[in-house]
Amino acid sequence: MKTGLRITAFAAALAATFGTAYGVGSGVGEISPEPKSAAHGEHADAARPEEGGGHEQGHEQGQKTDVPGGLQISDGGYTLDVKTPRLQAGKSADLRFAIVRNATGRQLTRYDREHEKELHLIVASIDLTEYRHLHPTRAADGTWSTPVDLPKAGGYRVFADFKPTGGEALTLGADLAVAGAYAPKELPARTTTARTGGYEVRLGGDLTPGTAGELTFTVTRNGTPVRDLQPYLGAYGHLVALRSGDLAYLHVHPNGEPGDGKTRPGPGISFTATAPTPGAYRLFLDFKHQGTVRTAAFTVPAQGAAGTAAGATGSEHSH
Repeated sequence: MKTGLRITAFAAALAATFGTAYGVGSGVGEISPEPKSAAHGEHADAARPEEGGGHEQGHEQGQKTDVPGGLQISDGGYTLDVKTPRLQAGKSADLRFAIVRNATGRQLTRYDREHEKELHLIVASIDLTEYRHLHPTRAADGTWSTPVDLPKAGGYRVFADFKPTGGEALTLGADLAVAGAYAPKELPARTTTARTGGYEVRLGGDLTPGTAGELTFTVTRNGTPVRDLQPYLGAYGHLVALRSGDLAYLHVHPNGEPGDGKTRPGPGISFTATAPTPGAYRLFLDFKHQGTVRTAAFTVPAQGAAGTAAGATGSEHSH
């Protein structure tokens, strides 16, 4: 993973900049809802012309729009085709989907690797109380699949974060229905501490629309600072932010990397962040320790968002 990661502009009038630094001496980068960066890790072979691998071919397919990532099912000449549009609450099942090139109707099979994966899949409930960061497997024909078990019924949003070989990075989003008894929840109320699997993550700082500010996460276990976080997808942590109301998607990656001589493996994780608009933002921080990936979730209000505050929850899953 390269330092100084850049992700495309949120929109000309709503630029969202998230710079991420881990520990003392870490760098600062920029992000907005749709990633636009050099690929990380090994690159796939050059794409066949019909798959739109080259830049010229990509322009022929259609330009990427300047709307927030994940709000559109189709963008930049590609469409997210969810082949499993509904699931049953509390039952594990395979979620299948593909990325289809609009110009030909063919499923994409050539991707650039970013953060050790060809594609990152995020599944979140509309009320932002359920969250999954998944890494599906791809069949030779371009169909992706991953087992998923969602505990409660309701509306969900599926986000595919990927980069076609030779093209620009995209985040496409589609709806997913989960059948069962449905009881929507309110966005969690503000607190500065999230607990997950015996760990405590404290959040300090505020979001202000149009003004850069620092958010700092500190990871402890049984009151002791965690100073030996493990690399997860080539970094000590990853952050996904979803805007409450429309679930505009922002994916944040650290600038530093394990072994670069300046990025420390905890306990502090800091982000310099600018909220694009007033509102409430749900932040999902993934970190890995002792072989298990855990997720700490916070609801962060940008100043000017009436009646919203930051809450925290946690979850974990083995990798």
